[in-house]
Amino acid sequence: MKSLYLRIYLTLVVLLLAFAFGSTWLFQRHLESERGGFESIANERMAAMAELLSMALPAADTARERQAAALEEWGLRLRMPVALNDRGGERIAASEQFERRLEEDSSTPTIRLPLKDGRSLELMRNLRLPPGLQHKPGSGRQAGMGAGGRPEPPSGLSPVFGPRPNGQVLLALLLLLFVGVAIGAYPVIRRLTRRLEGLRAGVEKFGAGNLAHRVDAEGHDEVAVLAASFNRTAEQIEALLRSQKSLLANASHELRSPLARLKMAFSMLNESGDGPASLAQRERLSREIHTNIAELDALVEEVLLASRLDSSTVAFERESVDLLGLAVEESARVAADFEPPEGLSSLTVQGEDRLLRRAMRNLLENARRYGGSQVLLQLSQALDGGAELRVCDRGPGVPEAMRERIFEAFFRLPGHAEQAGGVGLGLNLVKQIAQAHGASVRCEPREGGGSCFVLSFPSAS
Repeated sequence: MKSLYLRIYLTLVVLLLAFAFGSTWLFQRHLESERGGFESIANERMAAMAELLSMALPAADTARERQAAALEEWGLRLRMPVALNDRGGERIAASEQFERRLEEDSSTPTIRLPLKDGRSLELMRNLRLPPGLQHKPGSGRQAGMGAGGRPEPPSGLSPVFGPRPNGQVLLALLLLLFVGVAIGAYPVIRRLTRRLEGLRAGVEKFGAGNLAHRVDAEGHDEVAVLAASFNRTAEQIEALLRSQKSLLANASHELRSPLARLKMAFSMLNESGDGPASLAQRERLSREIHTNIAELDALVEEVLLASRLDSSTVAFERESVDLLGLAVEESARVAADFEPPEGLSSLTVQGEDRLLRRAMRNLLENARRYGGSQVLLQLSQALDGGAELRVCDRGPGVPEAMRERIFEAFFRLPGHAEQAGGVGLGLNLVKQIAQAHGASVRCEPREGGGSCFVLSFPSAS
């Protein structure tokens, strides 16, 4: 996953590095330009001074004392450290500044300029460079003679720093930094904010009631993960609200039948007389009233349980439950045949006893109600160590196209009227209880006719 913060960080780092290299290159170019100008001026001045001295000094065959006096005089006039050497390179004379500079630093570099008559001038620059930028001894290259016997300007001198960059150059560099960061960071930040704006608009549409709206979840960063999480949450909320609406609508419909029967029974009860026939009718109406009240009570209980399971608000502590004991009790209650697991005295799963008993009871009552009198309960251990519970009947069976739908709330097979009992929540509760325990339930055809409802539990370990 490409983390968003890492992308932003790397973008800024790359931009700053690019700025650093670019500004360093521009700064170096500026220094080289300034240095070149300074070097050119210094070389021209030294060449002019050397030419002036070559014309003002006495001839080479003049007495050395006269040559020395002339050199010292011109050294004072020009205020520059200079020395004169003969044809053999021996020192004839040196100016006072030249001697003083040598005494201060014997390694001070000099530039030797040969004259036409074989003598040579040795010059020092008057400019004192900052520490670490002084000329190294021997770094200067001896100059030759140009046309007409004039000294050629020395070349290859050691670099000399010119003036420091002025405020305009520094301002230009700061502006370059600002523009580079602004241009480079804008596409990333804009794309991020645009996607966040889209996510915000999607949340507002969903909150306004458009439960089918989903946001764009393309990408691999944190915004895409957040969008995908919102879409999953929106789907769960939409499914939950749809289920709740369906449950409420179907429950309202199912409540009308027993309430209508109760109303009619009470009306007939008030109209009955006191004779023997009337007493028998009153007893029959009383039993019907109690039956309808029990049906209402069971319906309300199943609706509440289905609502709790569907909204995932049911909480229970998992414990070891012996399915073998539950199967023996529930099969005996409805007079169903029971086949225990071979070679096992117990078969435990993790869950809640009350909910597992309710699931097993619903399957048995459903088989007894719609599958006839031949009901078989089988319990076995699965190959993966889990448990498998099968409730089989000899009824008309379930069409293959409806084997999934029968687990929907309030769904009844065609031809199964309300008088058969039940409201269509029994199998739906079995499915929800199974899912709450990490199990699964399915409907299969039974060999020889009928149906088998298989409840598969995972291994307790």
